[in-house]
Amino acid sequence: MQDLINSINGIIWSPALIYLCLGAGLFFTVVTRFAQIRHFREMFRLLLSGKSSDKGISSFQALAVSLSGRVGTGNIAGVAAAIGFGGPGAVFWMWIVAFFGAATAYIESTNAQIYKEEEDGVYRGGPAYYIEKAMGQKWYAWIFAISTIVACGVLLPVVQSNGIGDSLVNVFGDGGVVPSFLGDLPLTKVYAATFIVLILGFIIFGGVKRIANFTQIVVPFMALAYIIIACVIIALHIDMLPGIFMSIITDAFTPMAGFGAAIGWGVKRGVYSNEAGQGTGPHAAAAAEVDHPSQQGLVQAFSVYIDTLFVCSATAFMILITKSYNVMPDGSTGFLVQNLAADVIISGPAFTQIAVDSVLSGFGKPFIAIALFFFAFTTVLAYYFIAENNVSYINRTIKIPALRFVLKVVIMSAVFYGTVAQPSAAWGLGDIGVGLMAWLNIIGIIIIFFMAKPAIKALNDYEAQQKAGVKEYTFNPKALGIKNATYWEERWDNNQAKQSKTQQS
Repeated sequence: MQDLINSINGIIWSPALIYLCLGAGLFFTVVTRFAQIRHFREMFRLLLSGKSSDKGISSFQALAVSLSGRVGTGNIAGVAAAIGFGGPGAVFWMWIVAFFGAATAYIESTNAQIYKEEEDGVYRGGPAYYIEKAMGQKWYAWIFAISTIVACGVLLPVVQSNGIGDSLVNVFGDGGVVPSFLGDLPLTKVYAATFIVLILGFIIFGGVKRIANFTQIVVPFMALAYIIIACVIIALHIDMLPGIFMSIITDAFTPMAGFGAAIGWGVKRGVYSNEAGQGTGPHAAAAAEVDHPSQQGLVQAFSVYIDTLFVCSATAFMILITKSYNVMPDGSTGFLVQNLAADVIISGPAFTQIAVDSVLSGFGKPFIAIALFFFAFTTVLAYYFIAENNVSYINRTIKIPALRFVLKVVIMSAVFYGTVAQPSAAWGLGDIGVGLMAWLNIIGIIIIFFMAKPAIKALNDYEAQQKAGVKEYTFNPKALGIKNATYWEERWDNNQAKQSKTQQS
């Protein structure tokens, strides 16, 4: 089974996908004129100014939902794996992916806002919607929708819950074993899996609003606590920081694990963590209540910075500054660097737990286990939200009333399996899910750009209104030559009708 997973990953995560991720980010950075830098202050302003409605969630709630998808196991175990397989230089390529990926996040999230729809009193949208409406290729949209339901409903939750199970075993031990059809399972993981599934069921059966309300409280709190702990550890080793920076930069081009390995693992884990181009972030972006599509595009670009430049960097510095890592490239039989015992699992949270525990003895392992629980759990909630959006897309054409219920049962089963599974299999399945969505989405947004340039037209319109100093932003897709943006067309017409009545009265 593991050999099959590795073979599929070798095809999906070929150098072509790595170059596509980096190339798309560079291209969109150029065509948006480095919007991720020029509008940094505006991103922060928008983050705090949005309001929710009966139909949509606020910009901050949408950011929290998308961050709950971005900030997860990838920030703790994923960074450790990138360093363990690609060396310290992999961190540099994670930064590069984040910087360019912010432009990609703007494009895909703005597209999602432009082509969103109102369904059952809430906003729905995402790549399947904008692929159908902007590209006019419903078959391609269906492929993306089905791939995303499989990836977010089955493959990716396995990775997130697996990190929780492993971190708890590192703290409490296996607690004994219980035989099952999956083999002998540690009781610690079985108890954890049962607990997680019960809470997950309570929240996802409560709908999108309950997910947004939960994540907007948990995600900022845990991310801030995690970064504070990282800052404490860095401050205690501040004299080593320049050397760590140098090792990251020099190993990015002449790394101990090989130039290609650093790029490959840095890009793979970077895309997995910040999700720019993957096609998951646009689903939360479409659900936001905003006055102009570009507003949420900019907020989502900012979320990439939070994920990688803050949270992932915090993990990397803790691991590197305490030398709590080994380096063994894929396919190698020996360590290139060995600071820890040979049996420490590279593709799990152990590096990060050991790093914190080496400075704050007795605190590190339980703290990382708690952080990982909240990060991973909220990410699973985001995956359900994304999968449900694509179920709604399919239900527009073929009504299958039980499909949402089936999705809930499937994702709860995947979470239970992931919690008790072996890490190597879990990460392999997750990489397949990420890779499939990235291929489909990035190709889609590039084609849409050359066909209609909707996100660029929206950006130019937003900047023109900024320059004019308007108090209330508006968006008229027809005037910009953007077709099939039905929600915004109706909104514009309704507003014009209201203004006409006001003037007449």
